[in-house]
Amino acid sequence: MPDYSYENNAALKGYEYVCGVDEAGRGPLAGPVCAAAVILPEGTVIEGLDDSKKLSEKKRELLFDVIKEKATAFGIAFASVEEIEEFNILGATYLAMTRAVEQLGVKPDYVLIDGNRFPPQIKTDGECVIKGDAKSMSIAAASILAKVTRDRLLLEYAEKYPQYGFEKHKGYGTKLHVEAIKEFGITEIHRPSFLKKLL
Repeated sequence: MPDYSYENNAALKGYEYVCGVDEAGRGPLAGPVCAAAVILPEGTVIEGLDDSKKLSEKKRELLFDVIKEKATAFGIAFASVEEIEEFNILGATYLAMTRAVEQLGVKPDYVLIDGNRFPPQIKTDGECVIKGDAKSMSIAAASILAKVTRDRLLLEYAEKYPQYGFEKHKGYGTKLHVEAIKEFGITEIHRPSFLKKLL
């Protein structure tokens, strides 16, 4: 379960506003990548907060509102399919993460990034935390905001493109999705570079 050990270590070094950053949607064949940044008040208790991948959709939706209510600040941002194609998925993820941090109403002085690469555009002090959404409360909170925001967008796409089943797979390369692409072709929200091996 995530805790505040990373945030507390940063606080001991004199950092006041520590933010956690995570993304959702690096792997799908369709849709943008979404990132969120969250600063939680020191020691905030959020019941049931865990890595978003371990939680049900209903639980994530409930936590989404609780996190936004309790956070000192949060930011949520996207990098588009066009940006994924132009800068590759890693570059686009950096963009989304940087934008999310820039959207924070409070400027962080230390940034915890989920994963093993720190976006070069973020000039604030910080560190990477591998599997951070299972270790750090603020990264876990960011993972919920990013996942729920992106999933909600994919539900809108499901209405626009009903034959693709986006409400079921959220753009990931499931058998259902791959079969729909082969039958109906690609849409403007599909990532051409991710489809080269399929088509």
